[in-house]
Amino acid sequence: MTFKTLAAAFVTLLVFSACDKYLDITPKGSQLVSTAQDYYDLVAYPNRGYPINNFQYLVDDQYLKESNVIGLTPNINTINFLFQEQEDRVSRITASSFYNQCYKYIAQWNMIISLVDESTGDSQLKTLAKAEAKIYRAFDYFHLINVYAKAYDANTASQDGGVCIMDKYDLEAMPVKSTVQQVYDFIQKDIEDALPHLQEKPTNPYHPSLAFAYALKAKVHLFKREIVEAQAAAEKALQLNGQLIDLVQYEKLGGPSKTPIIAENNPEVLSYMYVNGYTEMNFGYSYILSPELTSMFDKEDKRFSLFYTTSNASFLDIGAGASYYNVKYTAFFFPTVGLKTPEIYLMLAECYARQDQFAKAINMLNTLRKTRIEGDKAILAVPTTRKEVMNLVINERRRELPIGYHRFFDLKRLNLEPDYAKTLVRVFPIVNKTVEQKTYTLAPNSRMYIIPFPLDAMKLNPNLRLNTDETVPF
Repeated sequence: MTFKTLAAAFVTLLVFSACDKYLDITPKGSQLVSTAQDYYDLVAYPNRGYPINNFQYLVDDQYLKESNVIGLTPNINTINFLFQEQEDRVSRITASSFYNQCYKYIAQWNMIISLVDESTGDSQLKTLAKAEAKIYRAFDYFHLINVYAKAYDANTASQDGGVCIMDKYDLEAMPVKSTVQQVYDFIQKDIEDALPHLQEKPTNPYHPSLAFAYALKAKVHLFKREIVEAQAAAEKALQLNGQLIDLVQYEKLGGPSKTPIIAENNPEVLSYMYVNGYTEMNFGYSYILSPELTSMFDKEDKRFSLFYTTSNASFLDIGAGASYYNVKYTAFFFPTVGLKTPEIYLMLAECYARQDQFAKAINMLNTLRKTRIEGDKAILAVPTTRKEVMNLVINERRRELPIGYHRFFDLKRLNLEPDYAKTLVRVFPIVNKTVEQKTYTLAPNSRMYIIPFPLDAMKLNPNLRLNTDETVPF
């Protein structure tokens, strides 16, 4: 099925979803979804977007041009960027594309899971469609819980407020909010239900592979600090797909301008999800890397030299030390949100580090770094303490996963551990000398790391209320 056909199929689904008894109605110009093949095709949803605008700047890796802050009426971006915890976030998040899209996708997965068994066609294809929908549902709930709730803490998860679980196709449901523990239990059950039925090599890249599923399983275990289980899942994922692009050799071939690597030819991609869409890196200036992160790349690091610029005054404050991605998606496809193979190496390195297997952890990092950094700087020496090794892993995650929500999620989970908790510090402005420079900080336990539910969702569902002590204006 082509990209356009898949997109058209989803438009048809949206028409159907307006009907309470969707299977009984065939809108004019639409085709009834009735066979196992129809449902299987609906799993493959191109261009899934997970906008990060409500939390993009609650990190130390993203940055704003000074003119987009100074003199402006406070908005959610400036409030987050300046870590203004006492400002009213709730009334400013009237709606959320991230929230809406996650639940829109979940509604699609629920429809497939609930209705595919009633369709005509091959029973094995029905089982496959249901398994794929479950692994994607787990993916979406994992992101919802890590945006709108506290990071998983085994000591408090059964009391911490989570998100609403929609587990069936019901257009009129008004669910109650589950706890963090209940949501993670639901996620892990979906993953375990799906794993026995997924394919190692799906029919097209928009269907989830077995490697993707094991990588997601590893990530969920890692976020729960179930390290032995995370390691086993990551090792399985790496066995299924451990491909890396050698960026050092790629530069010698001329890089993106001479040897384009488009989406379907990037072997590191495990799933095609985005912040805003598959063309988003044509607008890489929307994701400015902070001076702090920019300074973490050595000049021999091809992750930076091939793809980032520091010299465009239209999008950067020259002299601030920031940078942005400057390669079109047609020259090199850079996955921002979905899972990719380098993250498997990083998860394994963390698992080994947390079990004091320092040499194995550094070997994982060096395997990745040798494909990124030219010369001797690619090779890290093996430290003698867990904290030193973990800091190397954390910093490598920042360099390898710089855009999207990776750093936001990492800060939340690591802030639960005193050894790795970090108070964020932002000195601003750097270039403008007409405004007083101030230092802004964000404490590891700040409520700002828990994003408020959008007002429109809370108005529609009185069972849904904030997971912070902020005030709802109704």
